[in-house]
Amino acid sequence: MTTYRVASIPGDGIGVDVQREAQAVLDTAAQRFGFGLEWTEFGWSCERYAEAGSMMPADGIETLRPFDSVLLGAVGFPGVPDHVSLWGLLIPVRRAFAQYVNLRPVRLLPGTTSVLAGRGADELEMVIVRENSEGEYSELGGRHNAGGPGEFALQESVFTRVGVERIIRYAFELARTRQHRVCSATKSNGIIHTMPFWDEIFAEIAAEYPDVESEQLHIDALAARMVQRPDLLDVVVGSNLFGDVLSDLAAAITGGLGMAPSGNINPEGEFPSMFEAVHGSAPDIAGRGIANPVAQILAAAMMLDQLGEKAAGEAVRGAVQTVLDAGAVLTPDLGGTSTTGQLGSAIAEAIQSGRNS
Repeated sequence: MTTYRVASIPGDGIGVDVQREAQAVLDTAAQRFGFGLEWTEFGWSCERYAEAGSMMPADGIETLRPFDSVLLGAVGFPGVPDHVSLWGLLIPVRRAFAQYVNLRPVRLLPGTTSVLAGRGADELEMVIVRENSEGEYSELGGRHNAGGPGEFALQESVFTRVGVERIIRYAFELARTRQHRVCSATKSNGIIHTMPFWDEIFAEIAAEYPDVESEQLHIDALAARMVQRPDLLDVVVGSNLFGDVLSDLAAAITGGLGMAPSGNINPEGEFPSMFEAVHGSAPDIAGRGIANPVAQILAAAMMLDQLGEKAAGEAVRGAVQTVLDAGAVLTPDLGGTSTTGQLGSAIAEAIQSGRNS
């Protein structure tokens, strides 16, 4: 029996609550499909930062390197600036392990309604392919003349040909498995160097895929398209910043962040990939048993896909759909009264019994 070593980082807030349910669901799927999961938990979090001055130990990256995958709850807590928690854990892991694809599939699931009036599930299903390792999220720059009238901050973006080519090519390859449509997010009318560079490479790669319909839209027009005509979108590819913003918008119109999974993927498999929900740590509801675990469970299903256990991943997604469609066990954000644990248990039971839509 194949056994996968998985690093579990529950993190902060509701990350701890939803991680517990995701692991239980995956254990059920592993038992049903005949493989093993060996979990190792790491208490890397804002709580650790408050105690030790760092989100993870100095050898954290090397500690994670031997694992097959990483499942992350969420990070962030009042008192610790967001840039500290992000740059102290998430971004170092993404870059050290060349997780240059941030994959965020979004779709309207049963039991949820869209904020867009009159839009059904057949119109609200897309995937955001976000460049995850360079772009606007760069460490280059600084603040100068602090406190004086001439104080200024300088932030440099980094777009390499290798980085842009590989993320756009990934999007086109993905589109070939879907509806054969790719839309690129740009802003080349206002950002004079990096975005024309992005556009040129997009056009070069699009020419290699004559079977895939391609278009590019400025980020503002694309945001409007996502709200007005989401049915026209299939695969959306964007830079680090644009992909980040668009994926939250896409999640918002398909049921909310509590339903949206995310994968930080190293496509070549040279390093472990890392999976997480799109939502944050929501410390205001942490420990109250009302957090929706669906996004984290769907992120765990993405992890199974990446490990090669695609049948198990499909079973997890099917079980989620079955339980939500039945409507008997829903957390408060979905209009129900069930707890985090009750929804997680219902999904696990659906997998165990084979009740998958």
